[in-house]
Amino acid sequence: MKEDINETRLENGLTVLTDKMPGVRSATLGFFFRAGSRNEPAELNGISHFIEHAVFKGTAKRSSLDIAIEQDRLGGGLDAFTTHEETGFAIKVIDDQIPAAFDLIADMLANPRFEDADLKSEQRVIIEEMKMTEDSPEDFLGEIFSKAFFPEHPLGMNIAGRPKTIKRFNAAVTQKYHRDVFNPANLVITAAGNVDHAQILELAAKYFNIRSPSIQNPKSKIQKPKVAAPIIIKQNKTLEQAHMILATPFPGAADERRYAADLLANIIGGGTSSRLWQKIREERGLAYSVGASAVMYKDCGVFMIFAGTSPKQTQEIVAISISELSDVAKNGVCERELELAKDQSAASILLSLEDSAARAGTLAQCEMIYGRQIPVEETLARIAAVSTEDVHAIAREFFKTEKVAFAAVGNLKELKIKRRTLEITV
Repeated sequence: MKEDINETRLENGLTVLTDKMPGVRSATLGFFFRAGSRNEPAELNGISHFIEHAVFKGTAKRSSLDIAIEQDRLGGGLDAFTTHEETGFAIKVIDDQIPAAFDLIADMLANPRFEDADLKSEQRVIIEEMKMTEDSPEDFLGEIFSKAFFPEHPLGMNIAGRPKTIKRFNAAVTQKYHRDVFNPANLVITAAGNVDHAQILELAAKYFNIRSPSIQNPKSKIQKPKVAAPIIIKQNKTLEQAHMILATPFPGAADERRYAADLLANIIGGGTSSRLWQKIREERGLAYSVGASAVMYKDCGVFMIFAGTSPKQTQEIVAISISELSDVAKNGVCERELELAKDQSAASILLSLEDSAARAGTLAQCEMIYGRQIPVEETLARIAAVSTEDVHAIAREFFKTEKVAFAAVGNLKELKIKRRTLEITV
């Protein structure tokens, strides 16, 4: 299924991107702001996520119940999310519902009510959300790891904020941040499926063809982090399993080496045929959940190995993981492994072309990271061009003893992890 992408940039900075998919009746609308928790000052940590929630509390013409009823009538597929680098809203509907869906989300984003009573209620909701994270060992581990891996940097801070900061978000504070940052200059609107570019452009101009009196560009606030290599073990006697993360720095999303880096992560732990899955789960039966992934921000990345296992088996999983990193750093990967990873990546990309939500998201990511649309053919060609030496070079650069970070939570009194435990030998 070929891409049919159209692009228009309005004078106020708003970008509109569409990708028409023939033969489908569905359409996905996406509204993506170039601002996430990474752009926030420390005293406002969590305000992007807070605004993501608060826009559902009502507008000048819709109550929160009206919004809930309308999104259910449209199919109930309205999704909202905040990451470190963006805040997004997306809905998948039947094509004849595009105007209604656009009107709903545009009203929420352009005309939120932000009344103090509603905001106080949402503060309590988000604090309860934080408690849920604390009760989930995987999520809790991810938070303490990020804070230590990115010390004194917004990438290490909780996307949802802290109770202390959340309670500061009254109507005046929320309205000002929304006006300064959540404005058309920082907005990318995407549509994929049975869509017409002219229609989406007309709707975008109708609702967002305004200028903010104090436009802030989040890009100006981005500072590349200095990463650390912490070793953290949190004791929790109530957990049956221990959860662990082993990580190193990695290329970022805008790095030309990202294709090789992503393939390397897949070879090590990206699927059921990967090295870690086979050696830790299939051969030794040490874990049900184990794998590796590459988390890529615009200017930096993190390679992560993760596993959940019995506390007594954690040390062995660490040893196996370090052994694999050492082997790849010393010997690289073989052609067979690389070709399998390429096939896996290509299949995933091609299958995503059949999903309007995936295509709408890709439009936004390409715009926000690269400032241009990268054709599928180019992506597939870049993947195919990766050599074993390209992959080996990534491993040699980033898999080094002094760069390895470790974090774990569980009943781990017997776990002994020192820097020498994490030694990568080449």
